[in-house]
Amino acid sequence: MRDAAGSVLGSVEVAQTVDAAFVRRLADAAGAAVTLRAGPTYSTESTRHREAVVQAAVGVRGNAVADSAPDRYVRRLDPSPGQPLPLALSVPRGEPGGIYAVLVGAVVLAGLLAVIAAWWLARSTTRPLAELGRAADRVAGGDLAARVPVRVRDEVGRLAAAFNRMTRETQSYVRALTASRDQLRNHLAVLGDTLSSTHDLHRILQVILQTALAATGARAGVVLLFDPASGALVAQCAEGLEDPDLRVPVGSGLLGMVAATGEPLRGRIDRDGPPRLDHEPRCRTYVAVPFASPTAGTDLDPPALGVLALYDRLGLDEFDDADLVTLRTFAGQAAVAVDNVRVHEEAQRLSLTDPLTGLWNYRYLKESVRREVERASRFGRMLAVLALDLDRFKEVNDTHGHAAGDAVLTEFARRVRAEVREVDLAFRQGGEEFVVLLPETDARGGATVAQRLGAAIRDTPVEFADGAIGVSVSIGIAVYPDHGVTGAQVLDAADDALYAAKAAGRDTYRIAVDGRRPESRELPVPAGAAPPDDDLPQAGGASPGTHPPRQSRGR
Repeated sequence: MRDAAGSVLGSVEVAQTVDAAFVRRLADAAGAAVTLRAGPTYSTESTRHREAVVQAAVGVRGNAVADSAPDRYVRRLDPSPGQPLPLALSVPRGEPGGIYAVLVGAVVLAGLLAVIAAWWLARSTTRPLAELGRAADRVAGGDLAARVPVRVRDEVGRLAAAFNRMTRETQSYVRALTASRDQLRNHLAVLGDTLSSTHDLHRILQVILQTALAATGARAGVVLLFDPASGALVAQCAEGLEDPDLRVPVGSGLLGMVAATGEPLRGRIDRDGPPRLDHEPRCRTYVAVPFASPTAGTDLDPPALGVLALYDRLGLDEFDDADLVTLRTFAGQAAVAVDNVRVHEEAQRLSLTDPLTGLWNYRYLKESVRREVERASRFGRMLAVLALDLDRFKEVNDTHGHAAGDAVLTEFARRVRAEVREVDLAFRQGGEEFVVLLPETDARGGATVAQRLGAAIRDTPVEFADGAIGVSVSIGIAVYPDHGVTGAQVLDAADDALYAAKAAGRDTYRIAVDGRRPESRELPVPAGAAPPDDDLPQAGGASPGTHPPRQSRGR
């Protein structure tokens, strides 16, 4: 050991005991078998290899490697600085043929794995595409239930999932269209049956509106007709509206503008307008179509103006042109229905009314007497029947001509209508004979009406082109159930009473008696005749100087 200047301070010797355990540690550190060549022989070689290794190491020069030992490579290590031991190291000698076999096997295995990977990749790519192609062919053939299995979530899997979603939505849409078509077909069948089987205008318009709603998918709708009396559009039927009794002035609001211009409108209320009235239906989208009578602009009939409007199409933002065309079709049906009902009502009126006087005719008299007798029987009321006949009417025709006679009949009918109530019915039975039905009226009330009618005819002559004619009327009165239990019996009793009035000198009235024999004296009626005990309104119950409500057509 030396100091910093290099002077020798002393020496230290370190020794390590060499034994079998030490040699094993050397072998473990070197990774080879270790044999000590000098002194006691310590070795990690097997007994079979130990002497051969030592002999091989003797023949090796320096630190060379020998392979003379069986199945071993041997290297000789002589003592050197830091390594004072004479050693022999050996490792097993491997066969190169095994390595080549391993290499070939590895290459073959790698090739096989490559083929398997290529087959799997091709199958995982082309198989979903083939399945997608077959499913597309099925869909093209009309099978919307075709689906593609989704095995992985790669690009092909996402494509298959999108295809399945598309077919599901298409199938749902087709089902909805089929259901809508069937529903529309049913509505059209109901519409056709309704148009051909009834003249109930409200029912027809309701079916038209329901069919239009089903055809377009609208949430709500309304059909309005023009009311000449008020100058407004009046709702006839409505679906899905808060106010079904809608009234809109023509020229105001959305519906009023459609009626005024005669042009259909559709769009969004917040974008397209026109401004909506406060009481018009609240909506987001709308379509409104006007319609008029098919005879509009002709001399046959004035137009029956109306509007068909739908609101808020379900599932879509706005009504389209197809909806507008569909609504025009239904509006045309509504116009035809309105015109048909009006023509039917006019034809029915003409068939039941007298063309000269405008009163109900003999045909309607038979039906009305039967109906009023049934009603009086059901509710325990009375029915007065007045049979009227103009006195010496033949002399009017013979003296002044038939034109004057027609004028007398027309004026007589007008005065009769003016003296009876709205609930009373006036008929021209034929020629100069007339009948008046007074529901819920007894003999006293019938006598009061007869007095009033006689005075109205007698007191004012009938004016015509060549002058004035004074006329009078004879009246027979019969009451259900006092003078008959059927309509025919009551009419016969009234006729018998009329003949009695004629026999008594005309210009008077007579009341039938039990057994249909008319009284021979007039029934005195006080000026303020009292009503029956049930306080129901009676034909003769008006106070002096007053008249009951008048009617415009004897009804």
